[in-house]
Amino acid sequence: MSVESRVELPVVPPVATRLRLSEDEIVRLREEVRALAKERNAVILAHNYQVPEVQDVADFVGDSLALSQKAAATDADVIAFCGVHFMAESASILSPSKVVLLPDLEAGCSLAASITAEDVRAWKAEHPGAVVVMYVNTTAEVKAETDYCCTSSNAVQVVEHIWREHGEDTEILFGPDMFLGAYVEKTTGRKMHVWSGDCHVHAGIRPSDIAEVREQNPGAEFLIHPECGCSTSVMEYVAAGDVDPEHTHMLSTGGMLKFARQSDADTFIVATETGMLHPLEGENPGKRFVPANRAAVCPYMKMITLPKLRDALSDMRPEVKVDPELGERARLPIERMISITP
Repeated sequence: MSVESRVELPVVPPVATRLRLSEDEIVRLREEVRALAKERNAVILAHNYQVPEVQDVADFVGDSLALSQKAAATDADVIAFCGVHFMAESASILSPSKVVLLPDLEAGCSLAASITAEDVRAWKAEHPGAVVVMYVNTTAEVKAETDYCCTSSNAVQVVEHIWREHGEDTEILFGPDMFLGAYVEKTTGRKMHVWSGDCHVHAGIRPSDIAEVREQNPGAEFLIHPECGCSTSVMEYVAAGDVDPEHTHMLSTGGMLKFARQSDADTFIVATETGMLHPLEGENPGKRFVPANRAAVCPYMKMITLPKLRDALSDMRPEVKVDPELGERARLPIERMISITP
């Protein structure tokens, strides 16, 4: 894997203290939230990694970009995004006329923080003529310096499109997730310049975790998010014949839901943030989902709570608003991606 070393990977933030709510409190807060959402003509979005009670009160639960697209298609005046900061920015980019609320502005992302717009500009200066592909898990400022965005599910398609349309010898600057970049390189058989960023939660799911949980659950279907620190090793194990490729699947969170829904298997090992278990279990009663690492918990995602969501809808703040000019520039690479993989 070719990795461009530009920044030190961010340290793991302290684990957020989660407010423990009783069932009665959850019911009361859910009613307050839904009443406020109706009053504000608001749509509530929750990422798959949010705490269960927040997922359960949302209008839509899913991947970050898909959520922003769904919100843009509604007639809501307000978007309450239960996720992290870059996701609220993406919602503002795609819905510039709507008010976008983020219940806690401190809900950040170690992956998005691993690269800045200044980093991208400097990187492009070192590789004139290169095409920049950035994961959607980036800030609006980084997207504005980008040629194409991608998601974990369409990164390979986007990169292959670039080589097909721009020429086989086109240099690609891919970032910021080095594990997703390695997955794309392995799948396409081609080298890119890959930024050395990662999500601290996914990077913490190591090959040793996989070996242990697979031994404990023989025959289980193995669902891996490409951001995981184990993904490169697992691809090598598959190539070497040490891991059964028929039961190993590199999938986005949305892809995991679709696969589990359609599969006849009864046990699944899930290598991603543990919040994903809630929607998987909710959609698939009777099936068992085992986390690859129970410690894979994102403290940023867990910062959003029902009381904070209630207060955001009540006070109409904190608001995330992307500058219109910046938003137009940041929207272009998203639209290019969507035109390739609608």
